[in-house]
Amino acid sequence: MSALIDRERDLVVVTGAGGFIGGHLVRYLKEQGFSRIRAVDIKPLHAWYQRFLDVDNVVADLRLREPCYAVTEGARWVFNLAADMGGMGFIETHKADCMISVLINTHMLLASRDNGVERYFYSSSACVYPGYRQRDPNVTALKEEDAYPADAEDGYGWEKLFSERMCRHFTEDYGLTTRVARYHNVYGPYGTFDGGREKAPAAICRKVAQAVLSGKHEIEIWGDGEQTRSFMYIDDCLYGTLRIMESDIAYPINLGSSELVSINRLVDIVEAIAGVKLKRRYRLDAPQGVRGRNSDNTRIRAELGWEPSIPLREGLEKTYRWIYDELAAGRTDSIFTRDFVKAA
Repeated sequence: MSALIDRERDLVVVTGAGGFIGGHLVRYLKEQGFSRIRAVDIKPLHAWYQRFLDVDNVVADLRLREPCYAVTEGARWVFNLAADMGGMGFIETHKADCMISVLINTHMLLASRDNGVERYFYSSSACVYPGYRQRDPNVTALKEEDAYPADAEDGYGWEKLFSERMCRHFTEDYGLTTRVARYHNVYGPYGTFDGGREKAPAAICRKVAQAVLSGKHEIEIWGDGEQTRSFMYIDDCLYGTLRIMESDIAYPINLGSSELVSINRLVDIVEAIAGVKLKRRYRLDAPQGVRGRNSDNTRIRAELGWEPSIPLREGLEKTYRWIYDELAAGRTDSIFTRDFVKAA
């Protein structure tokens, strides 16, 4: 049991709990012995990816001030993962929507301060890093200090960077303990895989699965496929998130895999998992993001004696199998429903 919190008695709030990472985080906290969890999301309950009967599930729009005060009442810890976001296809075409998420963090910080929350976690993103450092596929891994001089991803990245600083100043001015992790491309099952908000691993898994199921053995790849990224499996993300929350790390820190891979290589891996070889069509006019991005994990290794280490092949195997089964059963994100997951 953490010395910071009574896992059986103290209330923990998870926002964005109907989404991919948030849903997994609620499950993980339950597994780690947290008994009082309030899960919050703007989506109706039937659209949540994971839901639990023994959790206080709340549907609320946290862009508004009043719901933020209501959901943080009585809470000791807050994990704020709520945001209007998606993959590159979404954030390049919805910059204003992404920026409006600043209201969520603003109101959640104010409510946490006023309601006596002791510790506040904010999920930031590698999109805070400057574009001028990410122009080469053979990118130098990004260190935390590389975020400045600032030139964040337009829209989404600037909102994240601004919100990081807001957390910092709430700590300095009001004494609210805040923790900030910069997530690098989290993937896994029970998340968005179609509809425009999906990220590269889920999109590639879906496209390969569709090719297998349809017998049409070709795949569309956005860009030339030589752009590079690192991808962190959800289990590493969950472990790192809780460790950072419990730690004394008072500054934004990378939480991501350092296993750099090109999009073409990502397709190679998923093809091997599926046992197919597909004809590739490259769409050079599609949103691609930066040319290269990777996580420098020097700081997290020094602070926690750990870094994300689940191999990409291992995580993609689980992700592909889940997405394949969803498509084979005729399910898509647009008709996603689940029965309540029963208490463990």
